[in-house]
Amino acid sequence: MTPAPPTGSSGASSAKPGVKQQRAEQRAAKLEQYHREQKRRARNQKIGLIAGITAVVAVVGLVITSVVLTPQRASYSAGGDGTEIEGVETFENASLHVETPVTYPQTPPAGGEHNPTWLNCGVYTEPVPSENAVHSLEHGALWVTYDPDLSADELTTLKAVLPSTYVILSPFEGLPSPIVVSGWNVQLQVESADDERIAAFFEEHWKSNNVPEPGALCTGAYDAPGKA
Repeated sequence: MTPAPPTGSSGASSAKPGVKQQRAEQRAAKLEQYHREQKRRARNQKIGLIAGITAVVAVVGLVITSVVLTPQRASYSAGGDGTEIEGVETFENASLHVETPVTYPQTPPAGGEHNPTWLNCGVYTEPVPSENAVHSLEHGALWVTYDPDLSADELTTLKAVLPSTYVILSPFEGLPSPIVVSGWNVQLQVESADDERIAAFFEEHWKSNNVPEPGALCTGAYDAPGKA
């Protein structure tokens, strides 16, 4: 007896397990790929977060270091209260604008005739024109002059006493003392940069109202050679 051929339904039934298995494997592969992608993204996010935190910490560290290492400028109250300071000399120089060189009665000058253009306040490493510096005194600035042979340590100490504005610092040949601090018609001679009278002089005469032009600018005019 000849056996009957297999029916179509039995052939389809034998093929179905292979198709299901392939689909299952494809789903498993996609799921595994999805999980790998999720892990990769999480890892990248973690790396980015760590990098961001590190950058912020670095910036904060730089700011803190800058604040700690940057010397803070001295601060004074403008105007003074009439306190008398030992050793301060006073004068009666008049105020007049001139275009010619001036011979001053004080060394360094502490007022008198001066150039119409004032000297911009700041630190100078070279001697500055007296006629321009005196004009700045007329505006309430103070002029701190020092012997060119003053030591580097003394100069550093002197700079630490100075405010950030309305002050001129410059070397000056032929001073009567290593350091002389001058305002309009007032002057103090000291032997050392750590003399406490320097700060007292600033407290009393810096941005004084007892000048011909109180509150006038100390910027926007003339920068002499050697401006730091």
